[in-house]
Amino acid sequence: MSILDAVRDPQLFAGWFRDPSTWQAWFAFLAALFALPMDAEALALYRRHTGRTEPPTEPVREAWVVVGRRGGKSIIAALVSVFVAVFRDHSAVLAPGERGTVMILAADRRQARTVFRYVAGFFDSVPMLERMVESRTAEAIHLTNRVSIEVHTANYRAVRGYTMVAVVADEVAFWRDESTANPDAEIIAALRPGMATVPGALLLGISSPYSKRGVLFDAYQRHHGVDDSPVLVWQGASADMNPTIDPAVIERAYVEDEASASAEYGAEFRRDIEGFVSREAVDAVVIPERRELPSVEGVRYYAFVDPSGGSSDSMTLAVAHEEGNPKRAVLDLVREVRPPFSPDAVVEEFAETLRRYRIGQVVGDRYGAEWVGERFRKAGITYKPAEKPKSDLYRELLPAINAQTVELLDHPKLIAQLCQLERRTARGGRDSIDHAPRAHDDIANVCAGVVHLVLGRRRGLTFADLYPPRPGDPDYVPPPEDEPHECSPTKLGRR
Repeated sequence: MSILDAVRDPQLFAGWFRDPSTWQAWFAFLAALFALPMDAEALALYRRHTGRTEPPTEPVREAWVVVGRRGGKSIIAALVSVFVAVFRDHSAVLAPGERGTVMILAADRRQARTVFRYVAGFFDSVPMLERMVESRTAEAIHLTNRVSIEVHTANYRAVRGYTMVAVVADEVAFWRDESTANPDAEIIAALRPGMATVPGALLLGISSPYSKRGVLFDAYQRHHGVDDSPVLVWQGASADMNPTIDPAVIERAYVEDEASASAEYGAEFRRDIEGFVSREAVDAVVIPERRELPSVEGVRYYAFVDPSGGSSDSMTLAVAHEEGNPKRAVLDLVREVRPPFSPDAVVEEFAETLRRYRIGQVVGDRYGAEWVGERFRKAGITYKPAEKPKSDLYRELLPAINAQTVELLDHPKLIAQLCQLERRTARGGRDSIDHAPRAHDDIANVCAGVVHLVLGRRRGLTFADLYPPRPGDPDYVPPPEDEPHECSPTKLGRR
């Protein structure tokens, strides 16, 4: 029985595909995936969405699906998962006691459960499939044919040790992992050995597109429209794959933000987002095996902190100093406290670290500047809100990295966060630099901030030049009465 036979069978999956006319594009994709015969309509759809002329002559082992939001990706991913687990015989490649795994991978378990709920729905609603269930948990269904369908998070360490008959990489364009700078590539590389011993093992990457980087874009660039490629790449806008979607929703999205809508619904990789700094450039300024530098007498140190309320984001601290000829910023220390935590306890911990480096004042993000400043003052440290937003700090950090006037610690999360930063072009044409969706930049932020403090000295600026005292600061001195303030009407009148 082919997957299209199963889709049309009322005792199997026909109940989920009651109006076949709205699923024609997906049926053409399934025909291409499993090298099934195509009629003229299916062949036309195949050519439109793959850019190829000739369909595959044998089942595909690797396919990448670039489809917009609400296009039907999740139910198709679940259908393929169940079909491979149930309708293919894997007994010949499984040793006694060994189980084959259909692995559903997503950025986190919550997202992976979207596909898994469809999988569970198929088994719950089809009696002949339900009889194959040996046991089940919230994240796995174990079948009597020694195959399990399991949910996993996208982590290159967690996918090792399995014999995989199929892998569904769900929303692969949005995979993030702070332990590695290129999480999607490293995870896919870790998966391949587990599939190598299984003839016909299927890797299916299925996602809305995002920026022009990562394994999804790489596959699109290399294989879309290439007739003789063994890797199938299918691209389809939401409305093409799901004609039932409300056109007004898509039209409104394009009016509000065309760049975002073209990716979310048009299945086009975003043109307004690009990587901020290359891994090679970052590696060039990382000192291997240097985790932290101790305080040295006679050296002046600078510190930058990224505060947090303790419930969602990490609170981070970085310390650096200037040395060498030509002068460069040297990162000495990075601290991260992950939530949940007591902000008061972390401030005291950071203050103790600052005192060890003879630092009496720290610059930090403007988040909750009043309460943060008050807590640092209680701990004996002057807190200065940063004059520049983090996007500007990143913009200053880039030339320092490229010119190698900075030395970074061998800190995996710092490296990963720097490499995952994105440069976005806003409607007005101004660039902003920030972390990617579902990612973090708490450590990268304090690194950029402290490098800004150190390299300001290199330009002949003192700390007071960068962060002059303001009214309310202990060291603030008001201007003399007879000397008009720079922005007073008298001064402005002279101009």
